[in-house]
Amino acid sequence: MTDFRIGELRVDGADTEARNHSSEEENEVWIKPLIHQSQGAKEFAYCPYSKFRVGAALLAHDGTVFTGCNVENASYNLGLCAERTAIAKAVSGGYRSFKAIAIASDLEDQFISPCGGCRQFMREPDGSYKEMTIEDLLPVSFGPEDLKKKRLFTTENGS
Repeated sequence: MTDFRIGELRVDGADTEARNHSSEEENEVWIKPLIHQSQGAKEFAYCPYSKFRVGAALLAHDGTVFTGCNVENASYNLGLCAERTAIAKAVSGGYRSFKAIAIASDLEDQFISPCGGCRQFMREPDGSYKEMTIEDLLPVSFGPEDLKKKRLFTTENGS
C-alpha cells in the first residue's frame, strides 16, 4: 500500500526486504519503485538555465521515500541539486539515516553521478582525511561536457 504525503512516499516493507534478503529479485521490490520515484521527481525540475532536469528519491530505513528535483536560480550558485533537495526534506522531517538514493536525468543510456557538493552533503566528515586525486575524489564526476550529451527527452520549451 502506498501512502502519499506531501514530499514523501512510503514503500511498505522496503527496509525488511532489503535487510533480510540480498537476491536481485527481492531487491527489485524496493529498487524499482525508488528509481521510478526519482524519474517522477525529475518532472518537477526548474532548470531554465541548464535545461538539465534531475530527480532524486531518497529511501529512509523505515521505507519512507523523499523526492527532490533540481531548482535553479539566476544567481547560479544559489540553485539546489535534486539530491540535496531530497536530503533537506528528509532531515527537516526528522530523518537522519538512509538506505539508498536513486538519481534520474534525461540523458540517454548515461549514468550521472552526484556533484561534489551533494557528495559532501551526503556524508558528514569525522575529522579524518586521506590524500586523493580529483578522480579519486570525484569518480565519474558530472561536468560541463555532460550538458551536451544526447538526451532522451527535452523540456517543454524545446530545449
